[in-house]
Amino acid sequence: MLSTIVKEDFSDTDHRFKMKDLINKSAGFNRIEFWAATTIFVFIVFFFITEGIDDVSNIRTPNRWYFEQARIPFYYYQHYFFPQLIRYTFLFLAFLLLNFMVVPQLLKGQSLARNIFLIIATLVAGGFVFGVTDTYLKNYLFENFSTEQEAYNSFFQNSFLYAFWLLLMFGLYSVIKYLGVYLLSNAEAIQQKYSFVTHAGLAAIVLWMISVFLLLVGDADGEFIVGWGMVFLSGILLYWYSIYTLIPESLGKKKPFLYYLGRAALVMLIAFLPISFLVLLFLHHAEAGFGFSLFNVAFQLLITAPLSWVLFKRQMQGKEEVFVLKKELGRSNANFDFLRSQINPHFLFNALNTIYGTAIQEKAERTSEGIERLGDMMRFMLQENMQEKISLAREIEYLNNYISLQKLRTDPNPNVQIQAEIEQPLIQKQIAPMLLIPFVENAFKHGISFREPSHIKVGLELRDSTLYFDVYNSRHQKKENDPEKDKSGIGLVNVKQRLQLLYPGRHELIIRETGKEFFVHLTIQLL
Repeated sequence: MLSTIVKEDFSDTDHRFKMKDLINKSAGFNRIEFWAATTIFVFIVFFFITEGIDDVSNIRTPNRWYFEQARIPFYYYQHYFFPQLIRYTFLFLAFLLLNFMVVPQLLKGQSLARNIFLIIATLVAGGFVFGVTDTYLKNYLFENFSTEQEAYNSFFQNSFLYAFWLLLMFGLYSVIKYLGVYLLSNAEAIQQKYSFVTHAGLAAIVLWMISVFLLLVGDADGEFIVGWGMVFLSGILLYWYSIYTLIPESLGKKKPFLYYLGRAALVMLIAFLPISFLVLLFLHHAEAGFGFSLFNVAFQLLITAPLSWVLFKRQMQGKEEVFVLKKELGRSNANFDFLRSQINPHFLFNALNTIYGTAIQEKAERTSEGIERLGDMMRFMLQENMQEKISLAREIEYLNNYISLQKLRTDPNPNVQIQAEIEQPLIQKQIAPMLLIPFVENAFKHGISFREPSHIKVGLELRDSTLYFDVYNSRHQKKENDPEKDKSGIGLVNVKQRLQLLYPGRHELIIRETGKEFFVHLTIQLL
């Protein structure tokens, strides 16, 4: 029972967190909304309402004609200016209250009772404001009713219905707004799940929803709303289908753009009748349905299809640039990590200990040899390892220096057998630096034991521009307290990554291991 309560509590907390995160992401959109609403309000006040001052500009207000037909005196400020100013001011303030305070708090689950009260209060206040202003704006309608009370009842009934309709429209707007914010903020996750969905397509969907909503609220012509909705939505669907299927399948053709346009035209012709019947459901007019559908075909082929082609090309160019950058970044990181794995205190400490031990046991001849080889290796790592490609001969030289340096440590022990069959290349070939040494290092790290028989064999040869590289070594059980017991060796993961980046499709790496032996076979096609 307790676990169920805890689970539900966490689920509710996660839900609130997601809603809070969604509201935070809409903060930028809220600023745009505020200034857009303020601009529209100011524009209405100073351009639409004030243009009706008859005594100055002799411009007729929208409702003056009705007063004249009813032979009722018309007073501009009483019958138009102040009623409209009150209505638009109320709408502006109600929008600010609901959009920026009530809805966000409701989504967060805060002050539920208070915000529900504010919604109801706004609805009631809107009904009264619209009812009172209508008695002035539509004063000419009083003569159509038998009694004055009947007129007031009609005005206020319609005003409350209008206020309720506006509240529903605002609710629809809020749904569209937060759905749009969610889609745009999660565009990458949606695209990973549905590859045909693009950020531009999601933005177009949001724009389509908002535009249709504004046309509905603005009481635009029904035919225009249906036509706009169908054409816009058809364009979005054609764009997605083109990006996901039509254009990729056309790229391999002789004339890809013309082939793509032909297939797009076939799609639009197939959709001609379904779209016509869909329009008929709204307009109930056959000529309008076929006319809109024909216009839709022309619009999509002349505008949407070419635009989709351009956007696809730009998208592919962007992906290619990103791929190149990732490849270069991966190569740089791999080289850096590899250099760091080579120049580390552990390796230098072992090398110096080897030279020190040799100097005590023998004369300075072997010591000087070890120092010379170590110097060559350090010079190679600090200078040539930074290059993209080096000669294969230099890579082999580094390999031989490393093996020789390790032999200084292992030669005195008869249990350790080291064999190197490395052929010098007869032709000049380039290779990525430090590509072979990780396998040799791994062999010495895990294949040498001074208490048990150990062996290492390294082979390298170049035939017809193909490099064949083999490393074979014994394996020994690590002690339980050895900190490197479960590690797979220096740089093996790194070198696999480098091979994929540098020689894709031109290398083969085979690694086999048993309880006592480890074998590596690598072939690389060097250009």
